[in-house]
Amino acid sequence: MLRLVKKTYHKLRFALTVNWYKTLLFNFKMFPFATAKKLPVFFYGRVKFSSLSGKVTINGPIKRAMIGFGQQFEFPSTSMGTAELVLAGHLVFNGYAQIGRDFAVFIGKEATCEFGYMSCLGSRVKLICKKEIRIGEWTGIGYESQIADSNHHPMKNSRTGEYYPMERPVHLGSHNAVSNRVTFMPGCETSDFCVIASNSLCNKNYKSLGENTLLGGIPTKLIKRDYTRDWENEKQLLKQYKVVDF
Repeated sequence: MLRLVKKTYHKLRFALTVNWYKTLLFNFKMFPFATAKKLPVFFYGRVKFSSLSGKVTINGPIKRAMIGFGQQFEFPSTSMGTAELVLAGHLVFNGYAQIGRDFAVFIGKEATCEFGYMSCLGSRVKLICKKEIRIGEWTGIGYESQIADSNHHPMKNSRTGEYYPMERPVHLGSHNAVSNRVTFMPGCETSDFCVIASNSLCNKNYKSLGENTLLGGIPTKLIKRDYTRDWENEKQLLKQYKVVDF
């Protein structure tokens, strides 16, 4: 009996953190009724929908609360209430995904942003997708990081007058452990099973460095080989903290 009371209490307490208006609005606007009624996407706390003109695809079995925006799963537990979503392009989820508090996600018209299974953005992460951003499965981006596939302004060679590409895809491999305040620039690509140190600037293709590497610096370079996060021993704990049972 006591266990049932505790379980009911925790579910009620959790329910109070959900922004039910934005959760219902998003699901029933973005999905067919058969999917929307399952409420696969939850929003927590304050969030501004600046645009919901794009589309959302979820690949795999649909579960309630499998995707969380504004989810509290790390320290600090407080929020500034500044979360904003601009969805004019195509947002793809390949299963469970979690996005932390005070996020800023922009997906432009004709752009595609794809999240792998159990991929994660920490709190106060800014993601700007104007062409293509793909994040591999189990890849976690630390808080206050930023990912952008565009320079936002036209840049040119002052001698030749040649213009540099304004937008280039960003592809992050699977099982990437990304620390806080990391910046991913247009054209960045990473291998599977790499670790990226805090305050790094990733601005090129690093796949030639191979897997199980520690990268870091401004600009980012190889720091150490044969270095990886112990994913197998952490996966169950990550699911416990991030997968919502509701």
